[in-house]
Amino acid sequence: MEEQKTSYSLKEKETKKSTARKYLAEFVYGATDGTVTTFAIIAGSMGALLSAKIILILGFANLLADGFSMATSNFLSSKSKIELGDGDGKRPIKTATATFLSFVIVGFIPLLSFVIAPLHSSINDSKFLISIILTSLAFLVIGGIKGMITGKKIVLSAIESFLIGSLAALIAFIVGYLLRNLG
Repeated sequence: MEEQKTSYSLKEKETKKSTARKYLAEFVYGATDGTVTTFAIIAGSMGALLSAKIILILGFANLLADGFSMATSNFLSSKSKIELGDGDGKRPIKTATATFLSFVIVGFIPLLSFVIAPLHSSINDSKFLISIILTSLAFLVIGGIKGMITGKKIVLSAIESFLIGSLAALIAFIVGYLLRNLG
């Protein structure tokens, strides 16, 4: 009886791992891009000294429009593979949905402190710092999950995602800072 439980448990773990591998690319792509682009908007806006209201408008517009754009691009790419005879017809909607959800859910993390700040005035002055910390943690978790699923070194994968995201944020902040005096 115990052997059957162990055998079933191993099969269940393998099925979960297989499903995770199947959507890993969509998760990493969507989550990373959602976090990078949303935080880039925040960093660029902070560099340009824009208001929190503008940051929220741009951030949410990015989350929904860019998330939708990435999902439809994923769908069309998968559909093209099917039309070439190299893909599963059931998969485009699932991969597009996985891309959109990971983009929006994880991409919301950098905005969280800006959403909460009007409700909790105590964090208002540190909302950008809190966003930096939350975004850094998001990059580390994305990379860690990627490393765990692929069997690579989790810490190195986490650091890689963090460094790539940090570089994108730095670029956005510098651009915002350099262009802050326009119009």
